[in-house]
Amino acid sequence: MTQRKTLNQLFDTLGYEFKNINLIQTALTHSSYANESKGKVEFNERLEFLGDSVLGLTVSDYLYRTYPELSEGVLSKLRAKVVSEVSLAQKARELNLGEYLRLGRGEDNIGGRNRASVLADAMESVIGAIYLDGGMETARSFVLKLMVPVIESYAAGKGPQDYKTDLQEYLQSRSSLEITYRIINEEGPDHDKWFTAQVLHGDKPIGQGQGKSKKEAEQQAAKLALSMLTGNKEYEQ
Repeated sequence: MTQRKTLNQLFDTLGYEFKNINLIQTALTHSSYANESKGKVEFNERLEFLGDSVLGLTVSDYLYRTYPELSEGVLSKLRAKVVSEVSLAQKARELNLGEYLRLGRGEDNIGGRNRASVLADAMESVIGAIYLDGGMETARSFVLKLMVPVIESYAAGKGPQDYKTDLQEYLQSRSSLEITYRIINEEGPDHDKWFTAQVLHGDKPIGQGQGKSKKEAEQQAAKLALSMLTGNKEYEQ
């Protein structure tokens, strides 16, 4: 159980104090912890679902009002980068969110506290919890405080690397063929999965990658595809 003192530290970091402690504890609980508790503990997937919607609406509204000169297509690409696993994991690390997570022993032992997919999901779960605890305006203020620097960075052409978006932009400027991803292999127990993803341009495989989550594997597949298509050595690093 997360200690009250620890929660107070987190509240200070978030700039929000929860009235319903159960909400934030659930937001910080990974499925691996619930599994080891034999289903007696609620975990954060439902809050993640809710937080994703709150995040998407808030960012969309901000982009629409702040950048009236941008087209729908450009706004969509910008939003995709802002709400990506890459961006959310970065913000979670800035908040030291990993230190507060309740993880199963297996997930913890393999570095789950710093895994991008775990951190991004937890970040969305916290947003969902704030929405339920404090309402939409409170959640909106939190999201904007958190994500406006990310929005401004991406709008200026900077920000953390999102290979899937980069690949989409590269190919769409040259071809009308569809870009799709598929998971072609999945290995390991539930608490230590290893995924292999393939990216296809039309029906042609153009890259393959691996990762501890499906999203991470897809990012690595897109990275390899960019390296092969552009000859850019930076994508090989």
